[in-house]
Amino acid sequence: MDIKRLRNTILAGAALLLSPLVQLQAATTADILFVVDESGSMSTEHAWIGNMVGALDTALTGAGVSGNQYGLIGFGGSTSHGTAGHKHTVGSGDFGTAAELATATSSLVLSGRTEDGYSGIDVGLNNYAFRSGAAVNVILITDEDRDILSGSTNTYANILGLLQGKNALLNAVVNARSTSSALGIDGTDSYFEDGTGFTKSAGGVGTSGAGTTLTDYVNLALASGGGAWDLNKLRAGGVTATAFTAAFVDLKVAEIIIQPPVGQVPIPAAAFLFAPALLGFLGLRRKAKNNLA
Repeated sequence: MDIKRLRNTILAGAALLLSPLVQLQAATTADILFVVDESGSMSTEHAWIGNMVGALDTALTGAGVSGNQYGLIGFGGSTSHGTAGHKHTVGSGDFGTAAELATATSSLVLSGRTEDGYSGIDVGLNNYAFRSGAAVNVILITDEDRDILSGSTNTYANILGLLQGKNALLNAVVNARSTSSALGIDGTDSYFEDGTGFTKSAGGVGTSGAGTTLTDYVNLALASGGGAWDLNKLRAGGVTATAFTAAFVDLKVAEIIIQPPVGQVPIPAAAFLFAPALLGFLGLRRKAKNNLA
């Protein structure tokens, strides 16, 4: 057997297989869904979305992620749309520009109750058409823990599966606190107000939250590869709220510029395909050496 020829064949195949892993391209555009609680205590957050989204889009464009589109989903509203997750028109359809999203927030109601954030995420990931090659991001905003709707079959596992199926990251702006009263955490770092902006340091975990917020929302966001944010910091106003927004935008941009687009095979799954070929090559090489001994 010509071991050299076999080796070259295997290595050529490996190069072909590994090339998409080495050259994985992050998305150059993003489809971003806001999933928002419509209960009576959410007026601060509704206004924040409209004020923040322009800064987010500007920062993304500056980082090379342009042509972004934004969608809006409400949940928990007891009037107009009901309590289950439902679409709000942005521009003339499901998605629109950042400016159109800011305008669309006025359609959110403040009369709701029975807030099931999973219902909103489910509607977004199953009923919106995402562009091929776009990074999919979900931003959940609520001050309540999850109230499970009657008849709901949504669970932590199936919502995480929906997120992972579209390579989607979740950021949760919720009533939960984390290590050393951080503005937010992303599973690797914590973000802190420093008087003039924000700083970050390694580590950080969720420490407390309203009801099941840690279990249902914070853990879900971190498991998806996203982050969790303390809504109470936003409500503090002043320099704290300014630092919160700056840190939030900073993390969102950092996530999206390296995020695999929808439909792209993540590295671990593709790398696993190469393992049998590599092991086979190594085994044949060892057998050949033994035969020559």
